[in-house]
Amino acid sequence: MTPFVGELVGTMLLIIFGGGVVAGVVLKESKAAAGGWIVITFGWGLGVAMGIYAVGQFSGAHLNPAVTLALASIGEFPWRDVPGYVLAQMLGAIVGASVVWLHYAPHWQATSDSDAKRAVFCTDPAIDRPLANLISEIIGTFVLVLGILAIGANRFTDGLNPLIVGLLVLAIGLSLGGTTGYAINPARDLGPRIAHALLPIPGKGSNQWRYAWIPVVGPLIGGLAGAQFYSHVFIGGDTLLPGLAIGGLALWLAWTVIGARRQAAALERDGCD
Repeated sequence: MTPFVGELVGTMLLIIFGGGVVAGVVLKESKAAAGGWIVITFGWGLGVAMGIYAVGQFSGAHLNPAVTLALASIGEFPWRDVPGYVLAQMLGAIVGASVVWLHYAPHWQATSDSDAKRAVFCTDPAIDRPLANLISEIIGTFVLVLGILAIGANRFTDGLNPLIVGLLVLAIGLSLGGTTGYAINPARDLGPRIAHALLPIPGKGSNQWRYAWIPVVGPLIGGLAGAQFYSHVFIGGDTLLPGLAIGGLALWLAWTVIGARRQAAALERDGCD
């Protein structure tokens, strides 16, 4: 198996498991209907692990353009191979989403909620705030890439690493996924979103293209940041970078608190008037 085919097949498996668990939970007349967030996050985590187990020996199982770009940015992956990997990941995601559509064929007509149907394929925010949503995707993917690199630096029993990465994805879903559905992977969101647009799904509604840039741009930024943080701080021993990051976060929090207090004061004045 070539690395291109490996990335395609691995990403396809990831989406079959991940999109499949969402379909089972949200589509009507499914035996897994209303299984809830815990079921979804476990499905995605195990799906990641299975994808890595399947193709890790052939391609390294990136299964995520944000991971591929992040590794290339720190010299862990050749830049010349990035376009081919990203193309394979996108194609695999489209194929995987199409398999989920086929598997749940009778349930699309039985489900009237177009938002639920779209959720099988791609993410959307719990509260629609573009900047906050972008930050959520950046943070989630930062943790993902930092975690993958940290896991790779440890010694585990042979064959255990993919399961640990799957548990990392589970933890991200449980802890950080409630805001945007934790795409943390441009191919995972954009590929199935394209499939949603192309497939003949009864009553499927909008593709929400206006939101589609966030689960692409956010993970790319977060992945690059996570890789650079790991390279400079964990490997290079740089203390300036985390200091600047903490200082920037403190300034942002102070600005947010001051802004909130001013807004509350303005509302109180308006109420008095």
